[in-house]
Amino acid sequence: MPIGLKPEPDPADYGQSLRPGERAPARYAASGEPTRGRFHAEPECTTRSPFQRDRDRVLHSSAFRRLTYKTQVFLPHEGDHYRTRLTHTLEVAQIARTIARQLRLDEDLAETIALAHDLGHPPFGHAGERALDVAMSDFGGFDHNAQSLRVVTGLERKYVAFDGLNLTWETLEGLAKHNGPVTDRASPVAKAVRRLDAWRPLTLDKWASAEAQAASLADDIAYLSHDVDDGLRAGLLSLDGLFETPLAGGLARQVAATAGDAEPGRLIYEITRRMITVMVSDVIAESRRRLAALAPGSSDDIRDAGRAMVAFSEPMTADLARLKAFLFQAVYHHRKVLNVMEHAEQIVRDLFARYNADPSTLPEDWREAFAKLDARRRARLACDFLAGQTDRYAIAEYRRLFDATAELG
Repeated sequence: MPIGLKPEPDPADYGQSLRPGERAPARYAASGEPTRGRFHAEPECTTRSPFQRDRDRVLHSSAFRRLTYKTQVFLPHEGDHYRTRLTHTLEVAQIARTIARQLRLDEDLAETIALAHDLGHPPFGHAGERALDVAMSDFGGFDHNAQSLRVVTGLERKYVAFDGLNLTWETLEGLAKHNGPVTDRASPVAKAVRRLDAWRPLTLDKWASAEAQAASLADDIAYLSHDVDDGLRAGLLSLDGLFETPLAGGLARQVAATAGDAEPGRLIYEITRRMITVMVSDVIAESRRRLAALAPGSSDDIRDAGRAMVAFSEPMTADLARLKAFLFQAVYHHRKVLNVMEHAEQIVRDLFARYNADPSTLPEDWREAFAKLDARRRARLACDFLAGQTDRYAIAEYRRLFDATAELG
């Protein structure tokens, strides 16, 4: 149990704490009802629940392995201790399971959505995403959440009977609504699920399951705490400069006042560890309050609630907004980071233009598909190929196609 959490006195309360070893899903947990199925009908697994099977399919996918060499904020070659897209994803999954357990949700579904939420990220993180969105502006744009859906519904090609991973409706819903309800029917996410909607609507205008909401907040908790961690280790932030920031500042002052002459690495870890604990505790307390007020009897009651049921409190939401603004200026817009990202965007733009203009530069299987398509679909195929690349593969491709070294930084 995270530090600071106390068991609820009434075991009938929504979101009650569990005794060690207990596992009693709430009525509003996704596992309290049969899954709504898979796009391609399959026999059920005799040893795993549908959501455990989804999790295993994500873990064994090619796209998941490639997260090892995809950027979070800092490029892997800058140091072995900075987070990659894979380590970030694993941290999100751990936090999502913690929240799900405390709220008596289906831990496997929350973990699965967390593990899959960044499968669509292109090389070089958000810099690559920006570059692809500009390159695809005449062809529907690019969004990494929509691309994650494209990966799991089609681009992964390893099963004999179907393309994609054939995940459950509940997992697909969680990926589609990772950032909340989708109200723009012309958005990349809405376009990515049109075939699914014809099968079984994802009700994009409603909230997702509580498990999906837990995974989304776990993403925020992980990246905010660990961007502080990486920023301190990279020298973009200082402990003194951190003292006046929301949330992190108060914890940093507490640590500095009590840590004595502890080495900097220990101080940094203690700050970010406490940040995670405070944010997780806040989510659980606020979510219990909302669940108790709603008294949901099913997962659909969560979807129909009209607002998030897994959420930060209002004071924490305000603190995190200020912390995000601070990190935006101090880390994401630091000149060192911007220099790298600007060069990364150029690499992605140049590669996209080359692939789209000259299909002979694509691998043979992609080249054969390219020849059968119109201009719009050709652009999307080139985008799919590029989005699946790791940072180091993109750099090698740039060297191959332009006979030049890709300078980052």
